[in-house]
Amino acid sequence: MAPLTGIIVLDLTHVLAGPYCSQTLGDLGARVIKVERPGTGDDTRAYPPFVKGESAYFATLNAGKQSIALDLKAEADRAIFGRLLARADVLLENYRPGVMARLGYGWDSLHARHPRLIYGAVSGFGQTGPDAGKPAYDMVVQARGGVMSITGEAGGPPVRVGASIGDIVAGMFLAQGVLAALYHRERTGVGAMVDVAMLDAQLAIQEHSVALTSATGVPPGPTGARHPTITPFSTFRAADGFVVIAAGNDDMFGKLCGVLGLALAEDPRFATNAARCDNNALLKRLIEAVTLGAPVAHWITVLEAAGLPTGRVQNMAEVLRDPQLLSRNMVMPVTPRPGGPAFTATGNPIKMSTLPEPAALGPAPALDGDRTAILEWLDQD
Repeated sequence: MAPLTGIIVLDLTHVLAGPYCSQTLGDLGARVIKVERPGTGDDTRAYPPFVKGESAYFATLNAGKQSIALDLKAEADRAIFGRLLARADVLLENYRPGVMARLGYGWDSLHARHPRLIYGAVSGFGQTGPDAGKPAYDMVVQARGGVMSITGEAGGPPVRVGASIGDIVAGMFLAQGVLAALYHRERTGVGAMVDVAMLDAQLAIQEHSVALTSATGVPPGPTGARHPTITPFSTFRAADGFVVIAAGNDDMFGKLCGVLGLALAEDPRFATNAARCDNNALLKRLIEAVTLGAPVAHWITVLEAAGLPTGRVQNMAEVLRDPQLLSRNMVMPVTPRPGGPAFTATGNPIKMSTLPEPAALGPAPALDGDRTAILEWLDQD
């Protein structure tokens, strides 16, 4: 049995951070009821690409959830929402701070009425602080949180990380907070408020930038694919593409020199990591003078044989065919609704002995498509 079997999540979130959290909870066995705006629903229903008129973006973030459309300003729909709250374990929302309170569903109000309810909120800047009410998207917090200042090539302009880590990391932290709150409730019987800010999350993931800046007083800049404090730890050109070589210590560097036939391990310019960092550009040229002489597959074979961490730089089409990922059910079909399109989504990266691996993810819900089933469920007991 999945660990969150029996947990009911009311998901008022939209776009990415909140739905990513609720998708994680659903992957762990929770029943996720997506409460959407009548008429339009989640914004991502209108995001391309489309298959048979339906958004692949929406489907991959909302597979297996249920949908009911409610206008929380309309008396009849508020009555339905009240019944849902009485049955729910978790409420998730990603409105600007204050919106839910104005609707009568803020944390203080709900906690008084439903003391066991866990309230999870994710927003750009959190529920407190001078900027709490400001809007934000992924790129805003990547910029303000410093991530863009260290992304890209040295001397180049700021670059956004290709994946929406401003949203995704916040969603991951929200899921962690909800799980901790569920454990807290098991011990105390009392729910909790979980407040996650996208900006906070961007700072929390920057281990090297914080360490370097606090230790030296100098903020780091972008270093391209290279690790900022370990060398050689980067991508290197081969005859037909790029290969990652990650020699994380002096012993690994010695093995790498042996594989490449380079007598550099005792050279004072490269004998220590500090020296290699100081002479990174020269070392990269010396290594690539060798790696350019053979294809990526050759270097993967010889580097792995020597026990050195390595990998091919793959595009997403190659990633979705990767045998290792396929073996761990990380590429999953989304079950189509009758007559609806088929989609592919990522699997659950959390593997547990108590969590069965599904053969496919449940279908993404049609807007308000589960109203009848949800109302029938509410009428039970």
